[in-house]
Amino acid sequence: MPSATPDSSSARIVLGVAGGIAAYKSVELLRLLRERGYHVAPVLTEEATRFVGTLTFSALASEPARTSLFGDRTTPIPHTYLGQNAAVVVVAPATAHLIARYAMGLADDLLSATLLAARGTVLLCPAMHTEMWVQPSVQENLATLRRRGVLVLGPESGALAGADEGVGRMAEPEAIAVLVERIVGGYRGPLSGARVLVSAGGTRESIDPVRVIANRSSGRQGYALAEVACRMGASVTLVSTTDLALSLDTTTAIEVVRVESAAELHEAMAKRALESNCVIMAAAVADFTVKVASEKLKKRDGVPELRLERTSDVLAELAAHRPKGQVLVGFAAETSDVIENAREKMRGKDLDLLVVNDVAAPGSGFEHETNEVTVLDRDGGEQRISMRSKEAVAWEILARVAALLALGAT
Repeated sequence: MPSATPDSSSARIVLGVAGGIAAYKSVELLRLLRERGYHVAPVLTEEATRFVGTLTFSALASEPARTSLFGDRTTPIPHTYLGQNAAVVVVAPATAHLIARYAMGLADDLLSATLLAARGTVLLCPAMHTEMWVQPSVQENLATLRRRGVLVLGPESGALAGADEGVGRMAEPEAIAVLVERIVGGYRGPLSGARVLVSAGGTRESIDPVRVIANRSSGRQGYALAEVACRMGASVTLVSTTDLALSLDTTTAIEVVRVESAAELHEAMAKRALESNCVIMAAAVADFTVKVASEKLKKRDGVPELRLERTSDVLAELAAHRPKGQVLVGFAAETSDVIENAREKMRGKDLDLLVVNDVAAPGSGFEHETNEVTVLDRDGGEQRISMRSKEAVAWEILARVAALLALGAT
């Protein structure tokens, strides 16, 4: 998605308002954007006008609020006028319905048509009940839009409509206004300016020139983390034992370093870790290696005696030498006593986050397109991420990373 980066606070902002109860907060957001000197053009869906009136927005905005796809004498094609001239199109609230239509490329009202015509940055601020937010369809639609360069802020946890509480509350207007200000200043995502190092895949330890000892890791979760980090604005290096194809929007932006064995992976990670703001060890590293035979072992010679040797603990080494402020994320694949084993690993290594999953569970872990994980933090916190695509899981993990980097990590 092309990005417009104006040089002054007089940048044009389109404020889209979809039909949700959080629409009342958009009036405050409009006021905050105008206080910052932006030219704000409100666009309301028909459903939004059931919650808020256009007169209020027209009175506070830089130009009258619009609701119709069909223009007037001054702007006969309002969606192209709005989309082509806006530095930022911010939709607050962005409902599940609006998100789905945008992901599908529908343009059946002024707001959806303006989104498709936008040349600048698009920022969505979702708001909906928790039951809707956690639906895989909603998460996949957001993953699609993020992949296209759309920014997403929130939602937060708190009070919802109907006296309910949970995740789905629209981000506060002040937080949205601050992010819009950063976007106008050239912000590319929550990891803008960060250097992220990711490992992916399972290592292969040679037995002889033909055979290897390996594991079942496909590398898909590591690749998803690298791609999402790139979309979030980071400079990404991917150390990988596998040769998966990167998505077209990231293939030229991510540096890929190919390795095979645990020793090679250790060397590649150690060489680059000190210059990284975040290191994510998603690779499945062999715990043992083998003394390699110089020639192919023959069946006629009987069962060979393999001499196993411990490999270096790459994650522990990275933790021991990491620079101040670096965020370190580990992974743990378990088959029983999942959380208990993960907490023991967390205690044994100086990690900020540990992502653990039950690789024996259906649809989770190795060689699957989906994953279901639990994220542990150093303070004893525990976040369960339900079954979804590995890309959607990566967004959740990296949102935690971005928050830690913003706080200065350790």
